[in-house]
Amino acid sequence: MISGTTTAPLSVLRTFLRAEMGTFIMALVIISLSVYLILPMLILFWFSFDVSSNVLIPPREWGISNWTGAWVDPRIPQALLNSFLVWFFVMIIAFPISVAIAMILARTKIPFSHGLEFFFWIAYMFPALASTIGWMMMLAPSTGFLNVALATLPFIDEGPFNIFSLEGIVFARIMADGIAYKVILFTPAFRNMDQALEEAGRVSGASKLGTIMKVTLPVMASPLILVFALHLIRVFQGFETEWLLGARWGFYVYSTLIYLQTSQFLYGQAVVVASLTLLIIGFIFPLQRWVTRRRHYTTITGRFSPGLIDLGGWKWVFFGSILLLLILLTALPILVLIIGSFMNHVGFFNATPTWTLDHWHRVFNDELFFIGLRTTLTLAIVAGIGSPLLFSVIAYLIVRSKWRLRSSLDSIIWVSAAFPGILSALGLLMLFLSVPGLNWLYGSIWALVIVVIISGNTTGTNIFKGVLVQVGADLEEASRVSGAGWFRTYFRIVIPVLMPTMVLIGMLNFISAANTTSSIILLSSRETVTLSLIALEWGGADVGQVEAAGIVTLVIMAMTIGVALVMRSFALRVGLRQDMRARDVQGQPITAAGRAQ
Repeated sequence: MISGTTTAPLSVLRTFLRAEMGTFIMALVIISLSVYLILPMLILFWFSFDVSSNVLIPPREWGISNWTGAWVDPRIPQALLNSFLVWFFVMIIAFPISVAIAMILARTKIPFSHGLEFFFWIAYMFPALASTIGWMMMLAPSTGFLNVALATLPFIDEGPFNIFSLEGIVFARIMADGIAYKVILFTPAFRNMDQALEEAGRVSGASKLGTIMKVTLPVMASPLILVFALHLIRVFQGFETEWLLGARWGFYVYSTLIYLQTSQFLYGQAVVVASLTLLIIGFIFPLQRWVTRRRHYTTITGRFSPGLIDLGGWKWVFFGSILLLLILLTALPILVLIIGSFMNHVGFFNATPTWTLDHWHRVFNDELFFIGLRTTLTLAIVAGIGSPLLFSVIAYLIVRSKWRLRSSLDSIIWVSAAFPGILSALGLLMLFLSVPGLNWLYGSIWALVIVVIISGNTTGTNIFKGVLVQVGADLEEASRVSGAGWFRTYFRIVIPVLMPTMVLIGMLNFISAANTTSSIILLSSRETVTLSLIALEWGGADVGQVEAAGIVTLVIMAMTIGVALVMRSFALRVGLRQDMRARDVQGQPITAAGRAQ
């Protein structure tokens, strides 16, 4: 017989364990994510004080000479300054253009507004690497198509454009990813604005332009500031464009300098540059978070009245301008890539023969291409399936659970957004090479899988958080009352409701994984090389096979855009449907009165 004094402590212990199980699970999730998101950054900072000749080989010597000597190398401060310059010029040019386009698409009666908005999605899916190589073919100093064409004019001695310059890098960045992404973010926000606010401005005597400047833009300050803040932490994100267009003439930004140093096995110098960047991010990130918490404006109320501004004859001018921009963002680079791939040498129209299929034969007979294709498909498929599942679970823990440490998990997700891809790659490289038992991960497909799955965790998790906040918890409660456990409820109730969002996140991560370079370039080997890395190598100054690089980017583009369009079509068919009608057991539609038709 067991006495009550014995069972009481056991009951208390079981109650305590059940209460703390959530905390244990949350701590386990935080530790697992921190190993790949935060720990590599701490290792980088730790190794910045290692002054031994080789930071990867003991014995270790500690000191601050790496930091004091960092500024002796003129490339380091110049690279950091170059990063800010490129970001600043791209921002001040692309930001107002994106705001104007979004406002026209959402607030005016412009023809085919939704079709134009959809093509900005296509432009966003268009690989930045393909865009950059296309503009290289177009604006190279002596061989670019446009320069060659202009040089044939009697009053022009040589083409005036040079893509291999600061101005060229800024232009290529704007064309690659500077406008489309912002338009996608801005347009829904402008579309949700109440027309009554603008009508009040017009009644007060303001012109259309005055109403836009004094009413529309101030009211939209919240989403404008939010997007600006999101891009504030992207100061150090650029890599592909800067490497292809800047490295050949000694122009390095933070990320390309780190890649140059690691390719020369100067890990100590690379760690110092990365640590300096961590300190700068340490100032930028709090500023970004502070900006996002500033004043907000309400644009949708209970008296919401949608409406569009009539532009009169100007609507065709704006339509033509936006259509021309979309052609520059997508159609023109694609056309140039296709033409260039069939030329013996891009820009040499006097070469004999001028046209050839040799580049296509070389690419599709190169074993490295098929290795890259296999690796790219593997990473993209894994990212497209694994990332939505992971991010949805993280968002569910943050939004639905009442467990402790939820805010810590949310903070880790936000902090990881501040780390550029090359910085995370270097941190993971140092982690794999310095921690016993992890050496086998370097150069393996598993290291790349880890990277592509957790990439984009901030955006994906926060999108799922927004959807979960909108979905009532009563659906899950009904499932639990019916006897279903957490896993069955999650996979039978939650995931079907989230399916459209999961398809969206899967599509975005498929595209990102297929095009990523900076986050995996330090971790891949010849056996795990991707198509994007092959294109980056062949398009660089050392190899100079820009025609073959263009063909590889065309393959990436066809794969990503094709999959994206299929997944978008699938997303429209799953999840909650507003156009479905209830049916009785015989399959007949049921009216509101409950009678089968």
